[in-house]
Amino acid sequence: MDNLLRLLIRLLLVPLGVVAGMIATMAVVMFGYWRLGDLLAGNDEVQAIALFDTLAAAAFVLMAIVLVMWAIAAIGILFAEAFAVRSWIFHTANGAISAWIAAQLFPPYPDAPVPFDDATAYVLGAGLAGGLVYWLVAGWSAGFWKPLGRTLPVPPVSAPPMPASPSAPVPLQGPPPPPAGAS
Repeated sequence: MDNLLRLLIRLLLVPLGVVAGMIATMAVVMFGYWRLGDLLAGNDEVQAIALFDTLAAAAFVLMAIVLVMWAIAAIGILFAEAFAVRSWIFHTANGAISAWIAAQLFPPYPDAPVPFDDATAYVLGAGLAGGLVYWLVAGWSAGFWKPLGRTLPVPPVSAPPMPASPSAPVPLQGPPPPPAGAS
């Protein structure tokens, strides 16, 4: 019953960790590489609707690339769940490597308005952030079959021995009292 409960918890925690990792990955790209804060700071109100429409379309495309990244990262996540790998280094490296592979699978077109030459640091940073957030949510307790912490076997509880007759005195535990008058 305990294993079934841990399995059900893992079935909830792993997708929750993936979603949290996706949000962290997208936040690093949007605020780091796209410099979303600088873009929104110098905006006129007339251009706000066009800007938000463009950001929604770009976030949709970014979400597709992030989904590919996490599909690749699922290999490492399954490995970690199967072998109870709980190292934060493993999960952050898994995020960084899968982000780099996803960026290599979807290179931008040559006439992109934003140069992609300096994006490798942001891609790796987004993967590191996503992997670390995944570890914080679900990776630290990976492997449903391996309990958290060391469990020691509990000895069986037995009843104390009963004296042979109810009127027999119960022997005292410990040393006998000193004789009277002894100093």
